[in-house]
Amino acid sequence: MKSVVSHQASTPQGTTDSLGSKLRRKRKNGVAGYAFVSGYFILLALFGIAPAVYAICLAFTSTGGHVVGLSNFIKTGEDFRFLPAFENIAEYLSIWLASLVVIVIGLALMLHSISRKVSAAFRFIFYLPGALAGAASVLVWLFMLDPTVSPWRLFLGIFDFKNLGQTILPGHLPIIFAIIAFWAGAGGWIVVTYGALNNIPNELIEAAELDGAGPMQTALRIKLPLIKKWITFMLILAFAAGTQLFVEPQLVGEASLGLISPTWSPNELAYYFAFQNNNFNYAAAISVDLLVIGLLCAAVLVFRTKLFEVE
Repeated sequence: MKSVVSHQASTPQGTTDSLGSKLRRKRKNGVAGYAFVSGYFILLALFGIAPAVYAICLAFTSTGGHVVGLSNFIKTGEDFRFLPAFENIAEYLSIWLASLVVIVIGLALMLHSISRKVSAAFRFIFYLPGALAGAASVLVWLFMLDPTVSPWRLFLGIFDFKNLGQTILPGHLPIIFAIIAFWAGAGGWIVVTYGALNNIPNELIEAAELDGAGPMQTALRIKLPLIKKWITFMLILAFAAGTQLFVEPQLVGEASLGLISPTWSPNELAYYFAFQNNNFNYAAAISVDLLVIGLLCAAVLVFRTKLFEVE
C-alpha cells in the first residue's frame, strides 16, 4: 500500500520536472536562434537600413540641410537624361527577367528529369560562370564581342559586325547586358530552382505518371505550381539586382570611346550627380526612386502569388 501511494505521489513531480526541462530547452533554443539572427540583423541595420534612411533624408533636403519636399525628385525627373536612363533599364529588365524565367525554369526542369549524377555535373558547369561575376565578366564579354579577336568572329560576321564599336552600339546594349547577366547569374538560380523541385514529394510525381501524365504535363501541372513561390522569390531578387546596373554600362561605355552615354542607367546618372556635380541630394532622390519602384513591384508579386502564406 505504501509503495502504491509513493508511486502516485512521485508521478506528478516527475511530470513537472519533465515539463520544466522542456521549457528550459525551448528557452535555450530560442536564445540560440536570436544569437544566430543577431549577426545578420546588426549588419543589415548598419549597411542596409541606416544607409537607406540616410538616403531618404538626403532626398528630401537641400545641400544646406533644409527640407525641400519633393523638389529634388521633380528636378531630377525633369533632367533630359532621367527618362532615357529609366527606359534603358526597363528594356534591359524585360529581356533579362523573361530569359531568366523561361530558360532557368526550363533547364531546372530538364535537370530534375534526368539522373542525379548527370544533373550534378551539369549544375556544376552552369554554376561556374558565377565565379566571374561583376567587372571580370564584363571584360570577358568585351573580348568575346570584339570581332577582331573573338572566337565567335564567324558568328558576329553574320550580323556584319566588323569591330567592337559596331557590336556595342547603344541600341544593342539591353540585349548585351541581359546576356552578361544571364551568363553570370543564371547558374545560381538553376541550382536554387533544382533544389526547390527536389522538395516535391516523389509520391505526387509517381501518382501523375500512373494517371498517364507525360513529362511535359507533369512539369506544367505538378512541378511548376509547386515551385511558384520560388519563382516569385527569384524574380524579386533579380529585379532588385537589375535596377542597380552600374558596372556593366560603365565599363562598356569606357570601351566605346564616347559612343555610349555615361548616364546610360539610373545608377550611372546618380553617380554623375553625386561625383561630377557634387549634388548628393539629387543622387539620393534617384536612389529613392529605384527603391520605391523595387518595393512596389515586389509588393505586387508578393500579394499576387501569396508568397508568405503558409499552406
